[in-house]
Amino acid sequence: MPQVYLRVSETHDHYVVAICDKPLLGKTLTQGAIKFKISEEFYGGDLVDQKTCLSHLERATIANLVGKKSVQTAINAGLVHEQAVIYIEGHPHAQWVKL
Repeated sequence: MPQVYLRVSETHDHYVVAICDKPLLGKTLTQGAIKFKISEEFYGGDLVDQKTCLSHLERATIANLVGKKSVQTAINAGLVHEQAVIYIEGHPHAQWVKL
């Protein structure tokens, strides 16, 4: 069953993957000086399951994830370390760039 939004952008050098939990799309999370906009332009794409996300995350050179399901999928796959996750309004966020 689809649970998260996935958007993939490819350039000559990068495979960029943005994933967010379905209920978070379109929201702005605020914590202190941080204002984190979960925009449809960046995150909105196809509604997919975690297996589909994982296949794209394994190829990603740049990844940006927000939401419990999205981030937990990457943690469970060993792609994100739990200590690399930040929380904004209680929602987990992780990102990486492979050089």
